[in-house]
Amino acid sequence: MTECNTDDCLHDEADLSSSEHITNNLVEQTSRCVSCGLCLPHCPTYRLLESEADSPRGRIAIINGAVKGRIPMNEKFKLHLDRCLACRTCEAVCPNHVAYGQIIDEARRMIRKSETNHGEENSAETGRLQMLRLLSTLAMRPEWFDRLRWLLYLFKKSGVLSVIRWVWQHVFRNRFGMQTVLTQLPPVVFPFTGNQSWLSVSCTWRDFYPATGESRGTVELFLGCIARLTDAATLNASIYILNRLGYSVRVPSTQTCCGALHQHAGDAEKAAQLRDKNMQALGASDAIAIISVVSGCGAQLSEYTDTLTNSKGKKVDGNVKFPEICDISKFLAATQGWDQLAIAPLTKKIAVHDPCSLRHVLRDHDYPYQIIRKIPGAQLVFLADNDQCCGAAGTYFIRQPELAGRLLDGKINAVKQCDAEILVTSNVGCAMHIAARLRESGSEIEVMHPVTLLARQIQHPTTG
Repeated sequence: MTECNTDDCLHDEADLSSSEHITNNLVEQTSRCVSCGLCLPHCPTYRLLESEADSPRGRIAIINGAVKGRIPMNEKFKLHLDRCLACRTCEAVCPNHVAYGQIIDEARRMIRKSETNHGEENSAETGRLQMLRLLSTLAMRPEWFDRLRWLLYLFKKSGVLSVIRWVWQHVFRNRFGMQTVLTQLPPVVFPFTGNQSWLSVSCTWRDFYPATGESRGTVELFLGCIARLTDAATLNASIYILNRLGYSVRVPSTQTCCGALHQHAGDAEKAAQLRDKNMQALGASDAIAIISVVSGCGAQLSEYTDTLTNSKGKKVDGNVKFPEICDISKFLAATQGWDQLAIAPLTKKIAVHDPCSLRHVLRDHDYPYQIIRKIPGAQLVFLADNDQCCGAAGTYFIRQPELAGRLLDGKINAVKQCDAEILVTSNVGCAMHIAARLRESGSEIEVMHPVTLLARQIQHPTTG
């Protein structure tokens, strides 16, 4: 009889326990679906492909079959799951409240464990997946994005970035999905210094930004990972407005990525590591709320306490306290003090794109409209099919570029037809995805976060 190393035996036992939990949880969750089909007309991929296997009902059925051993977890099975945007539109219309987001995450975790246990390298592994691995690695150390800021700034100013884009498009044929990412990069913005100036040479944010005028309390600002580099303008705008309204802003230096990138890729272990680190960094006793400016991050943060489980799926601590996670638009819409600010009028047509995470997970999609209405003269215009995903969906535009492009086509057509001059959206991934296509088409429609637009209209106290 062969003896095993104690650590190896414990590791194997933990793996078996974890796998058993995944299987049991998937059987329980998928069994809640009654196959009514009400989700089908709302699912973006079903509307595009008209394939049952690419609908929520169909995916739930094949996942149930896989965990019960009736359906093999082959490449075709994985493809149907990978085509899912995880937009969770189906959850919003499900009469039986099936937790589809949890199901798709657990199924991807099951696939990941299966490939690891068998020592397999996914045969569908491509340069795009290598790019996803790179982003996943960078997200574990978000301070690297801060360090990239100066490099990207110099590349843009010198014209080197344009050369790199051309080479990657025409020589490497978008290998690793790099051209897709480079095309979407917005202008480089440096962190707000706190001296009421938009010009800064700092690569990261200060730990504390005191309120101006009467104090209403302290909030904590969540920076995220990629957003530090690509959505610094919104982070700056949020600090500026919060300070002007009387809120001090704390920016904990030890915070990290929210973990959504890893969670939705089936890497629950790394997602849990990031969650635990953030729960230690955030939530000071004097914090009124934790503010998120990216709806995708906010959705992940809002479900932190729901994921506090051990390897057997049992709650670790049911009494864990965590401050309210609040989207910046929701927080600003509810606060007082607006009568003390001078907001310049803006007579332009503005459309609001609802990110899936804000609309279907947080259910806070009404608040950006309230923010825009604070701008005198602003004219909100209706955007058709606003419950439909734009195709960005985290890293979906890299994993499934063809489907993401088709979804984006529909969104761009809707934006142009509504005759908007400005498009606002509360998720930087959506903003970059849509803005890149608008630029390619020669459109002059501006794309930004609603809070960034509002900050632009707030007059400085010395000039107002």
